[in-house]
Amino acid sequence: MPLGDKRIAFIGSGVMAEAMIKGLITQKLLTGDQLSAADPREDRGQELISRYGLRFSTDNAAVVENADIIVISTKPQVVGQVFHSLNGRGSRASLILSILAGVKIGTLAEGMFNPNIVRAMPNTPAQIGEGITVWTATPEVPESQHEDARTLLGALGEEMYVDDEKYLDMATALSGTGPAYVFLFMEALIDAGVHMGFSRRDSERLVLKTVRGSVDFAMHSGLHPAQLRNQVTSPGGTSAEAIYQLEKGGLRTVISRAVWAAFQRSVALGKGQKRKEDADED
Repeated sequence: MPLGDKRIAFIGSGVMAEAMIKGLITQKLLTGDQLSAADPREDRGQELISRYGLRFSTDNAAVVENADIIVISTKPQVVGQVFHSLNGRGSRASLILSILAGVKIGTLAEGMFNPNIVRAMPNTPAQIGEGITVWTATPEVPESQHEDARTLLGALGEEMYVDDEKYLDMATALSGTGPAYVFLFMEALIDAGVHMGFSRRDSERLVLKTVRGSVDFAMHSGLHPAQLRNQVTSPGGTSAEAIYQLEKGGLRTVISRAVWAAFQRSVALGKGQKRKEDADED
């Protein structure tokens, strides 16, 4: 096995952690007895045990005992509690891999008492092995651990290494949050189809297949999206009329502002800042 006899502990066992666990086992990179997971919910642990045969505990410290690699996959807002619960035990691992949005490498290294940090931002298609993860590592991480990180993140789909942490906040806003933008666009198309008279089931089928086919075509064509759009936009035709309305409504500007807002929020999370609305409620 590429990861050999390494033991991996997951602190937090939500959707993305399970996606990685499933990928590691499905791709025969590790076996269930090499994996452990912690979660405050006992029922969640029983689910994971039955599906993957891993070890489970509600005690974070117990789970990381003897772990070679620790994956931090909780909500970013509770990372301070994670550090406290481990009480320095993170120093024993050869690698700490975090998929927390906004939480900086410096914070992770200090809280885990370990300089060997990989910070990564996956996205939700990772649940079916079709995600893309942007990641970086501290200078202290040796090349062998780089390869371990690539293998772990490869279980989620494609991975892309960057040499500066600043790109992680950008990736959070673009690829990490990106599926939400796509889903919202799909939802709007489906609603438009229903408004015209299609049943919701037929409209959903048409939209899902159209979006999937368009993405596959774009990936295989090697052409820029603008070139592909021009291919289906005849002068005075239906596509030209639709695109005119989209541009008139400021679609590009709205998308750009949305991505920028997500980027700013990721940066703020890294600084421990609350949203103004949340602060006002305190």
